[in-house]
Amino acid sequence: MTGTYLGMPAFPASPDLPVPPGLPASPSPAGLPAFPAAAGEAVADPVLRANLRRATHTIRDKRARAVAELADWDELRAAGKAVKDHTLRHLDRYLLELEVSVTAAGGTVHWAADAEEANRIVTDLVLATGEREVVKVKSMATQEIGLNEALEAAGVAAYETDLAELIVQLGHDRPSHILVPAIHRNRAEIRDVFAAEMGGWGRPAPEGLGDDPRELAEAARLHLREKFLRAKVAVSGANFMVAETGTVVVFESEGNGRMCLTLPETLISVVGIEKVIPTFRDLEIFLQTLPRSSTAERMNPYTTMWSGTTDGDGPAVFHLVLLDNGRTDTLADEVGRQALRCIRCSACLNVCPVYERAGGHAYGSVYPGPIGAILSPQLRGTGSEIDASLPYASTLCGACYEVCPVAIDIPEVLVHLRERVAQGGPVTREGIRVRIRPAHGHAAERAAMRAARLLLDHPGALRAGERLLARARRLRPRRLPGPGRAWTDSRELPELPAQSFRDWWAARERERGGRA
Repeated sequence: MTGTYLGMPAFPASPDLPVPPGLPASPSPAGLPAFPAAAGEAVADPVLRANLRRATHTIRDKRARAVAELADWDELRAAGKAVKDHTLRHLDRYLLELEVSVTAAGGTVHWAADAEEANRIVTDLVLATGEREVVKVKSMATQEIGLNEALEAAGVAAYETDLAELIVQLGHDRPSHILVPAIHRNRAEIRDVFAAEMGGWGRPAPEGLGDDPRELAEAARLHLREKFLRAKVAVSGANFMVAETGTVVVFESEGNGRMCLTLPETLISVVGIEKVIPTFRDLEIFLQTLPRSSTAERMNPYTTMWSGTTDGDGPAVFHLVLLDNGRTDTLADEVGRQALRCIRCSACLNVCPVYERAGGHAYGSVYPGPIGAILSPQLRGTGSEIDASLPYASTLCGACYEVCPVAIDIPEVLVHLRERVAQGGPVTREGIRVRIRPAHGHAAERAAMRAARLLLDHPGALRAGERLLARARRLRPRRLPGPGRAWTDSRELPELPAQSFRDWWAARERERGGRA
């Protein structure tokens, strides 16, 4: 039996598995609306809001209890931050050490400057095996670069095996959460997706499938088992890479990743360069902090580690693709680089009041929530409406910083990026000097800042303005006109003092016999 795949030349297909329909595409940032518009649509969906509220509250409450069990949590948090900061300061050295270690262990290392190069490397490696399908263990890096779409264009079917990613793929949907990509779906919706779509991708869902979690998990297990047993090539991401030993580490909760990482003959891992850590001993910190911050578990259910290849054990061929794709430019920003400490635990999403109401799709990126609001504009630049608006997708409440297991000060980076967007300042992206395009809707803010700068540069004008305001304080309006009206709908304008600080200070000095 042969088949065609989305207009590509025919290739042999499994006799018991139909060629799947088109894989869900990741939209281009240039075609996405700004965050306020996207969030407005999400907030109007009561089912979505209920799904998000229930899931985020459950996860964050469990996390709080798990973290409270460790008396040294603050010390672990500080240690994780220190390891990550040290590594980022010496990233060039540790990446070269990693390459040497992986190569010595029998693996092959590839360097990818951007998404296009990474996709080309992986596609060529898959095609060289003669296979036309791959299984994947959850990898945000491959979603970031659009690997599924690149493989599809080359006639290769990529099957997601993480349960939540499977739900997203079968539903022709997009991930909306770092840890639980299908968090926006409830059980009834998942059942409907399985019943309608599984047959087009492989083994169909059982007749009369209900929405009990055990039934849904069993349907997914049966659907995926044949893919695991047939697949010759797997693609993975990684949570950490150990420079000292060349060890690659994947954390997951279902065991599907373990199947991907051990059964196929060829394993290709695509990993961001920031995921490297210096030594195996450093991993001990994150073995404690990541499970508790993400799944609220004391220990990760499945932690798979491998160093190169071993005869008769696991894949015979291992390729590691080290991905830059804007990370080097982010590293050059002294304030913004702390986003590269992220270990993808998703704790910041589960406490964020904005994410809870808007959901992940409004962020227009594989990285949603507070971390996405600071990471995506740095990795992709702010040339699109969505990326220019993301630094404003926050109340700056600081809850994200409080729960971050590597102490990323997300509010600080948000303010830093807002300044860059508002000023339209220079930024390096992929080696090209560009200008950040200011987000729409901030013209009034920029005009106000310019007026303030002009006033502060002329002390005489500032003094005259202060005295004029003091004398006209009784005319102070209760509400601002025009665009300022929305601000004063929920706030009161401050009372104007009868005397400016400058005049008060001058009078005080005169009373003391000093010099005004």
